[in-house]
Amino acid sequence: MDVLAEMSELTRRGQAFALATVVWRQPPSSSQPGARAIITADGELRGWIGGACAEPVVIREAQRVIAEGTARLVLLGTPDQFGGAVPDGMTVIPISCQSEGALEIYIEPIVPTPHLVIIGSSPMASTLASLAGVLGWRTDLVSGPDFATDRADERSMIVVATQGHDDEDVLARAVAARPAYLGLVGSRRRGATVLGYLADRGVPKEDLDRVRVPAGLDLGKTTHQEIAVAILAELVQLRASGALSRSQAAASAKPGRRKVTGPNDLAPAARAEAVDPVCGMTVATASSRALRHDGADYYFCCAGCRQAFEQDPDAYIKKETRC
Repeated sequence: MDVLAEMSELTRRGQAFALATVVWRQPPSSSQPGARAIITADGELRGWIGGACAEPVVIREAQRVIAEGTARLVLLGTPDQFGGAVPDGMTVIPISCQSEGALEIYIEPIVPTPHLVIIGSSPMASTLASLAGVLGWRTDLVSGPDFATDRADERSMIVVATQGHDDEDVLARAVAARPAYLGLVGSRRRGATVLGYLADRGVPKEDLDRVRVPAGLDLGKTTHQEIAVAILAELVQLRASGALSRSQAAASAKPGRRKVTGPNDLAPAARAEAVDPVCGMTVATASSRALRHDGADYYFCCAGCRQAFEQDPDAYIKKETRC
């Protein structure tokens, strides 16, 4: 239940993560079928899916799942445990756990629901909110005076449709949120006037350059319903191309902004890894047991492997050299 509550909170905050579920175990693995864990994009594991042998592998595979947006079924164990009985499409990762157990884990990406903030009270704004709702997007429709910068973040898309009602003040607050998308509904002439006003009052040019005026695909003179469709079409197009994810990355990289990760711009977070010279398992150096020998650092998945190395280091160094 704690994992489910954590999933709900991460989803509410719009953060991408992966859910790992144990679907099969071979004793004496410490995990059980149905055990679950959440893995965040930066490699933090919350929950339980197995011991020290399984955890670093699952974290690495989960980060790849988040980055690619594709689920995978992972089989953890020694190759001779499975032989030719592994189904197509399953990822087999050899691990040399002293318990000689094995695990089958399903890892699925949880992609945040797009967040759209529409500022304004016009019929077009209401139509756009309805259309976004059909797509399942999380949509906030607010009036200009009710909009505050903290109602959006780097993952949000903001459409300013105040149409002459305090456009400058509202847009200034929207710019401060540094959203992935910021569009102003209005003519190019009106947009140039608003942006010029904000530039004269010290709003950085790099922030103003991110404002799209007019918002949406250019359909020429049309109805408010078609304007709403044009704006939504542009947002769908930008999301599909990954352009909004690049905007998220640029916004989060600015000094003073918190780091943001989204499903299209994620690469597995850098995790220093090494191969255990005793069992051959890949381990994260930050969490493994380390030993310095003859000026070189060696890393181990467990105390047993380190002890074996300490008793006869030359045997394992020669083995590693041959490999």
